[in-house]
Amino acid sequence: MTYVVTDNCIMCKYTDCVEVCPVDCFYEGENTLVIHPDECIDCGVCEPECPADAIRPDTEPDMDKWVEFNRKYSEMWPVITRKKDPLPTAAEMDGQDGKLDKYFSEAPGAGD
Repeated sequence: MTYVVTDNCIMCKYTDCVEVCPVDCFYEGENTLVIHPDECIDCGVCEPECPADAIRPDTEPDMDKWVEFNRKYSEMWPVITRKKDPLPTAAEMDGQDGKLDKYFSEAPGAGD
C-alpha cells in the first residue's frame, strides 16, 4: 500500500503533510504536490494532516490512475520537506470538481 495525492490538492497546495513525513517522499509542482509511491512507507501520518482531504490510500477504488500520476510527477519535480504557505487560492478552490482538467500545471515547484 501507498498513499497518493489526488486532484483536490491542485490550486490549494497545503504543505502540512510534508512537515510530518518521516521519509521525505513529497514532491512539489507549481500548483500541487505528489507522493513518490516507491518511497512512501505507508505510515499514514500525512493523511489526517491534509486540510483539503487530498491524500488517500491506494487501496480505495479508482486509485490506480493517481498512483501513476504521483509516480510520474514525483520523478520530474523537486522534493519538498518543509511547510510553506498554501496557494492564495486554497480556500476558494478546496473541494471544487474538475481541477485536474481545468487547472493542473506540469511545471515544477521550487522545492526546498
